Amino acid sequence: MNLITDQDFTELVQKVPDGCLFTIVSDSCHSGGLLDKAKEQIGHSTKQNKAQQGKREDRSDSGSGGFRSFLKQTVREAFESQGVHLPRRGGQQRSYDDDGTDGHVKNRSLPLSTFIEMLKEKTGKDDIEVGSIRMTLFNVFGEDASPKIKKFMKVMLEKLQQGQHGGVVGLVGALAQELIRAKLQGKQEELKPAMEQEVHGVEEVYAGTTARAPHNGVLISGCQTDQTSADATTAKGLSYGALSNAIQSILADKDGKVSNKELVLRARQLLSKQGYKQQPGLYCSDRHTEVAFIC
Repeated sequence: MNLITDQDFTELVQKVPDGCLFTIVSDSCHSGGLLDKAKEQIGHSTKQNKAQQGKREDRSDSGSGGFRSFLKQTVREAFESQGVHLPRRGGQQRSYDDDGTDGHVKNRSLPLSTFIEMLKEKTGKDDIEVGSIRMTLFNVFGEDASPKIKKFMKVMLEKLQQGQHGGVVGLVGALAQELIRAKLQGKQEELKPAMEQEVHGVEEVYAGTTARAPHNGVLISGCQTDQTSADATTAKGLSYGALSNAIQSILADKDGKVSNKELVLRARQLLSKQGYKQQPGLYCSDRHTEVAFIC
């Protein structure tokens, strides 16, 4: 429920010291490009993201439309459907367990309406709407909230303190503005997690971090940005992610000796052979493509 965005992962990897490597396996829906700004070695998500970025930026100045775009991208990329998701690829696929009998396969998706209902149940409040989601997440998780959520809160709090009420309403709506104002009038220590964030500009809460591309991180995604990752349950009742299962099979076959590039290419071949439509991706610097996968 505590959303984590691709920018959050990027900032985390930026903290990895030289000489160390942070490898992320994201066996989740729309995980292509999850490590923001990392070079796409295998996959086609980056090209699609660039085409979609212009559309998102066009909407970012249109009041609550900018927030809806942000929320869709956030939930779609970071919460295994990381937003409002109507499956465009992936579909229902088929898998088999070890003895050849049919298993059950489904794709994971979290509609926005379901997420809002989860927040209502968690908080006991029935007035949560799209424009107040980030405020609610900050109230619930505080210091543990996503850095992007905390940065957004800092920008909104500062706007209210400076008397820019109209701008706040345009970004989050009247209800959320009242919640933020109440927060300002409450205990100041509750605002500390947000006010301690370093924000380089208002656009950062939508466009993402301005940090350089991560060079000490490797992302192996379960699928491309516009695809879903299958979650399979065998006839014996064993559940696993399709990519996770493929990786284990490959490591067993190769005795654990496989590079990041070879692992992803073999995973693509294996998943295709098993009837899956999802296409795993590899995101990292050139020098890490042939580095041995962690195992």
